[in-house]
Amino acid sequence: MPKTITVISDTHCNRWEDVHPKMRSFVSKSDMAVHCGDIVKKDVVDGFLAAAKNGIIVHGNSDPVELRNSLPYIETIKVEEIEIGIIHPAWGGPEFPPEELFNDFETKPDVILFGHTHEPLNCYIQGTLFVNPGQGYKSFMVDGTMAVLTIDGPNVKAEIITVEKGKS
Repeated sequence: MPKTITVISDTHCNRWEDVHPKMRSFVSKSDMAVHCGDIVKKDVVDGFLAAAKNGIIVHGNSDPVELRNSLPYIETIKVEEIEIGIIHPAWGGPEFPPEELFNDFETKPDVILFGHTHEPLNCYIQGTLFVNPGQGYKSFMVDGTMAVLTIDGPNVKAEIITVEKGKS
């Protein structure tokens, strides 16, 4: 039976209840949920982990020191036959070529889930599927987005989902 993984990032909220309700619903219904950093407050961490059947969080560059100290910078997990690397490049700064993230992992994962750029991405680079769910809230001209991965044995598919449209 296929496994679903909800992926969110860059929520920048004070409370779990402030995270978009559609995202909260996906987190609670999927087999696994991943937050790729820039959570900002412990209440969001606690709410995410309580809502998820199996929750994984890495810290981001905007997270306060207490969250950075309590959450990993990088995680690597295996789901079915797929190795997944999870990161929020805490080195921050401007946009970067996604393949630079290979340097943060000991071995090349099948999938890299990452945040930071606030730009949704769903593409293969050098045989690895790179997925950035985008930002977890709508802003002036930018949609609030998330990603859903479906894993079935050796097969993985990612979809970017718009949860709330920004102004156009």
